[in-house]
Amino acid sequence: MDDGARPVDTRSAARPVDGRSARRGAPGRGERLADWADGRLGVYALAKSQMRKVFPDHWSFMLGEICLYSFLVLILTGVWLTLFFEPSAVDVTYHGSYEPLNGVIMTRAYESTLDISFEVRGGLLIRQIHHWAALVFVTGMLVHMMRVFFTGAFRKPREMNWLFGWTLLMLGIITGLTGYSLPDDLLSGTGLRFAHGAVLSVPIIGTYLDFFLFGGQFPGEGFISRLYPVHVLLLPGIMLGLVVAHLILVFYHKHTQYPGPGRDQRTVVGMPFMPVYMAKAGGFFFLVFGVLTIMGAVASINPVWAFGPYRPDLVTTGAQPDWYLGFSEGLIRVMPGWEINAFGHTLVLGVFIPFALFPLVMLAIGVYPFVEAWVTGDKREHHVLDRPRNAPVRTGLGVAWLTLYVVLLIGGGNDIVATHLHLSINLITWFVRIAVFVAPPLAFFVTKRMCLGLQRRDRDKVLHGRETGTIKRLPSGEYVEIHEPLTQAQLFTLTQHEQSPPYEIGPLVDANGVRRTVRPSQRVRARLARVMFGDHSHIPKVTPEEYREQLTAGEDRH
Repeated sequence: MDDGARPVDTRSAARPVDGRSARRGAPGRGERLADWADGRLGVYALAKSQMRKVFPDHWSFMLGEICLYSFLVLILTGVWLTLFFEPSAVDVTYHGSYEPLNGVIMTRAYESTLDISFEVRGGLLIRQIHHWAALVFVTGMLVHMMRVFFTGAFRKPREMNWLFGWTLLMLGIITGLTGYSLPDDLLSGTGLRFAHGAVLSVPIIGTYLDFFLFGGQFPGEGFISRLYPVHVLLLPGIMLGLVVAHLILVFYHKHTQYPGPGRDQRTVVGMPFMPVYMAKAGGFFFLVFGVLTIMGAVASINPVWAFGPYRPDLVTTGAQPDWYLGFSEGLIRVMPGWEINAFGHTLVLGVFIPFALFPLVMLAIGVYPFVEAWVTGDKREHHVLDRPRNAPVRTGLGVAWLTLYVVLLIGGGNDIVATHLHLSINLITWFVRIAVFVAPPLAFFVTKRMCLGLQRRDRDKVLHGRETGTIKRLPSGEYVEIHEPLTQAQLFTLTQHEQSPPYEIGPLVDANGVRRTVRPSQRVRARLARVMFGDHSHIPKVTPEEYREQLTAGEDRH
């Protein structure tokens, strides 16, 4: 019997009614793709938790971004250069557009470098951008690490990130040396011969290391093909992995921030990663890229055509490495030419000692965070940075290292300094030899005294306020200067730092008269703690009682 009923489509009734879906209609292709990716990778939850991550805003944090963006420019320009460079030591006769070298015998590597510079459209610009980006990359890493060192940003939980940055700096220096040597011009060949002599100075195994690195007797015919994959594949691959790990740890840990109101070990004051920080970072990348492009366009660097091809019997006038290798060359240039014969071997101490000192100095920088953590015994997490003046010994050590580097850089260019300043090269060499031992301790002492002086000024500002320059005469006839009280934010910034007592061994005899056993490591730790964090290394900051007492005295006086 037909009662007039009509069949009902239950498919629409099975779906929940969503007003938003009804208004928007079917999801778009991009939304479906995002849903597909989220269902398999879980990117939505990750993005939701990380894209709103807060990053503090300070100009010094851009130093790390300069390193990152310079590294990206290096990869982009390096990939382009590999399309035209031929890493071959086969001898050819040059017949190109650079007339002064026509008919000269050279390696194919040097010829291809000339072709990139003169034959390939835009080749010289890309070459120079690549070289400038390498210099800025290493410079940015060093300055960035110094910022981290002086502010104590290497403390827990960022010790591993410090090691990543330190390894990146070492690899950047080695990568620069390998890339500097690939064109096989007379300047780069001189630098490679310098490295060859340093490797040979290693006792007993020096010749084996040299044959392994150069594939036989120097210069040989295979060293360019050996350096090429190391420069374009091995070292950049390791560095790219370290950069990614470094950025992951930056995201994982809260970003460090300078002391100020509202900033503590749990709270970060700044801008969200999306969209504010991301927009600023993108603009800054193009700014760095633009500056590097301008430098590559207007400032000539490494003009290989002016040096000519490498010949073992020639040395360029004023041969100098890139600045980041001046430290090692300065060590060797100012070292006396000492040699000793032992067990049938000649030990070239004048080369080996400086060659060994360079990695030792760099190693000391790498392990410093762990040494300081051991001395202090502090196992807390630190997300608020130190003001360098509040850590005088650490700041003094950093300035002493920089002073040593500058002194040795002068030693590495003693011939250039002598010719430009019309001085005796022997006088400059002896100046550097003496300054190596005198200048760093003097820089440490002066820096520490300056930090203590700044601490005293901060203490005076907290107690008396800021000087206004206004003179007032009291009823008694006394003239005083009016001081403007600091704001609460300024007071917090000047007094937020901690001044924990240094580690002490304690009494050597316990309450029962039994003498305790003290390990040598404990004695060393106690001595280092007194030197780094003892009473003579800081000015006691103002306590709340002192501040209230001074405030009451000021009110009674005025």
